[in-house]
Amino acid sequence: MLQQVKHKHELGPWRKEARATLLLAYPLILTNLTQAGIQATDVVLLGWAGPAALAAGALGTNLYNAFLIFGMGLVTAAAPMIARELGARSHSVRDVRRTVRQAMWAAVAITLPIFLLLWNAEALLLAFGQDPALAADAARFLRFFQWGMLPALWYLVLRSFVSALERPIWALIVSAGGIVCNALLNYVLIFGKLGLPALGLAGAGIGSSITNVLMFAAMALVVLFHPRFRRYRLFGRFWRSDWSRFRDLWRLGFPIAITLGLEVTIFSAAAFLMGLFGTAPLAAHAIALQVATLSFMVPLGLGQAVTVRVGLAYGRRDLDGIGRAGWTSFVLGVGFMSLMAILMISLPHGLVSLFLNESDPANAPVIALAVSFLGIAALFQIVDGAQVVGAGMLRGLHDTTIPMIYAALGYWVIGLSGCRGTWLRPRLAGPRHLDRARRRPRGRRCADDHPLDAPRTARPHAPTAHILTVHIL
Repeated sequence: MLQQVKHKHELGPWRKEARATLLLAYPLILTNLTQAGIQATDVVLLGWAGPAALAAGALGTNLYNAFLIFGMGLVTAAAPMIARELGARSHSVRDVRRTVRQAMWAAVAITLPIFLLLWNAEALLLAFGQDPALAADAARFLRFFQWGMLPALWYLVLRSFVSALERPIWALIVSAGGIVCNALLNYVLIFGKLGLPALGLAGAGIGSSITNVLMFAAMALVVLFHPRFRRYRLFGRFWRSDWSRFRDLWRLGFPIAITLGLEVTIFSAAAFLMGLFGTAPLAAHAIALQVATLSFMVPLGLGQAVTVRVGLAYGRRDLDGIGRAGWTSFVLGVGFMSLMAILMISLPHGLVSLFLNESDPANAPVIALAVSFLGIAALFQIVDGAQVVGAGMLRGLHDTTIPMIYAALGYWVIGLSGCRGTWLRPRLAGPRHLDRARRRPRGRRCADDHPLDAPRTARPHAPTAHILTVHIL
């Protein structure tokens, strides 16, 4: 009897931590899913517009995301900084306001050079060897999409603020409204409904940018008027400089930005490689990556929650609390990703059919490739969940350097070298190699033909799948 009481007493803090973590994490997870759903909506609607529009949109979105995630990593530093301040002094107001304000300043500082780069997206994509027509379409999409980046980053700052105060439900409400707004706007603007002209890719960019502006505006209204948040007066004296806090945020946030940037750019590099193989592989890759991204939102939310939970315990100097917070989120994240890996292996056609009509013969090459890519994506689900939760733990302890070093080694030293042959072959051959195959009469093959030049009924060539294995390596 005494042993049972002792066992129950030992499990008590862990159960309490699990409950606190889930209460904090589930709105963050749903928020991440709804935000990923905004891009998923773009993918679905562009898929309805055709494989060419989907491929161009995927190319532009991957370039946009490479910069957005870097900025997101920078402003994400606000969450552990606020959590530590509240852990040390639960009624801190001035320090919290300083951190939020300087995070918004940092968003402006990082967005200005990004705007210049995205404005010249066509030249960047051509430098990566992309098809000129795809590059031109992707650049036209980005000319409208890029204007939503600054409000998106400001929204993320305010989301970090409400999450650090353990009130993430407001971010969920706003992002849920965002996905509905984005779906309606993009549908109307892409296909020309309600008397408006059909704008195609440009409409997708305009709709997504407007959605980001509205989401930030809604979140700003929440923090201005909600009784729990308004006492912080986050926008009071917004233009007042605070260079010491600005430097502190960059010191903590820059390694986070590098870490996330290394991760997202390896997938962007994969998209650029797919663009060298043609429209069908690029569209299939966009679908597989979108499914993997939606799955990733759950451990990402747990990683965001564990940053706050560890940060609060760190501010209290509670070593046992740090350990419980970390391991609780780790087990939850790895367990979920194991289930997602099983789902991707078991029901690939069902997942792909959410994006493309399987009854349309024109979609057959894309569907075949997407199914094979999902099998590869399933393999890295578990380790992907483990790394993002582990990085969240360390951010709560204000240690952002070690994850940056591991990301550099894992993604770009070990991972990219695993597919270097995949990069070199199409890079050397280029689109001209594929053009020669298209001009050659049907049925004739040369000794140096690439398998992707074969008729559409041929089996997809293995190197295209190798690109997705970077994450496993």
